[in-house]
Amino acid sequence: MRIGVLCSGGDSPGMNAAIRGAVLRGVEVHGFEMVGFMDGWRGFHEDDRVPLDRAAVRGISPLGGVILGTSRVQPFLSGRGDEADIQAIRDRVEEYGVDAFLLIGGNGTQTVAQLLTEHGIPAIGLPKTIDNDLSGTDYTFGFDTAVSIASEAIDRLRTTGDSHRRCMVLEVMGRDVGWIALHAGMAGGAQVTLVPEFPESIEQISEWVLSVRDRGRSSLVVVAEGFRLAGNEAQTTRDGLDGFGRKRLGGVAEVLAPLIEQRTGIETRATVLGHVQRGGSPTAFDRVLATRTGIAAADAAEAGQWGTMAGLRGDRIAMVPLAEAVGHLKTVPEARYEEARLNFG
Repeated sequence: MRIGVLCSGGDSPGMNAAIRGAVLRGVEVHGFEMVGFMDGWRGFHEDDRVPLDRAAVRGISPLGGVILGTSRVQPFLSGRGDEADIQAIRDRVEEYGVDAFLLIGGNGTQTVAQLLTEHGIPAIGLPKTIDNDLSGTDYTFGFDTAVSIASEAIDRLRTTGDSHRRCMVLEVMGRDVGWIALHAGMAGGAQVTLVPEFPESIEQISEWVLSVRDRGRSSLVVVAEGFRLAGNEAQTTRDGLDGFGRKRLGGVAEVLAPLIEQRTGIETRATVLGHVQRGGSPTAFDRVLATRTGIAAADAAEAGQWGTMAGLRGDRIAMVPLAEAVGHLKTVPEARYEEARLNFG
């Protein structure tokens, strides 16, 4: 069997470990021939591919980024995903002699994997995203690394905030969900954690900050980039669109900081962590999770379990039907937000 490996969407720590796990299991155990398409669907459209064997994946687990590259190039040339687009992919698949795909990506990539399988092009998904917003898995690889980096930033900001008696506002990624903010805020002991799922008013936020000052401490506020103030439906965005045509989120910390300072009289500074969260070596947890995911995906290919995704369920990797994993975001539930609120004020 000849399997194509392709990464799509944003980069996420652990992608190299996932490729290594899939290749070592697929080539060495199951006897697959495996090829990687460079820069996601761009490489597929332009026939830019490399062979994947033991030598190609030697020593890549600790590396950040991804050796194959990734992009937000669309799989469907017309952008519609109609029968003509599917046929164009079929023609390419036949030309390359590829029997199936392992697709590494988030919600959009897994949706494509499901669509391809439904149209007779076998695919299996590997869930990666730092946002941890993909249903069907308890954790996505890349999330733990992003949380660790954000937690370290909180520790560093706290010391400088305490030195100047300032309120520090840290903005983290996560798009439309607050998992990074929630976990980093709890790990770092932030006094306020703001997530998209639960809008709060500037009056309430200011009250929490003042209550911290009244206890003789300096506030640390963690805010997810998709957070909205109560009564305001608009997210804070920057100019331009991302590769999927969505507005680019970012800058909410820079909006909140002057509002907090105005209402509390406490000097307030904003820090936007940005792409630092995506870079560098993955944590041990992400390396292990990604490796196990790659191994499970190769085993599923051998077993013909197409249209599934290798998700973490408890302490085991389970092959989850893609229909259960796509179409809706895994959002922060109220109970988890209430846990974080124990630190508030």
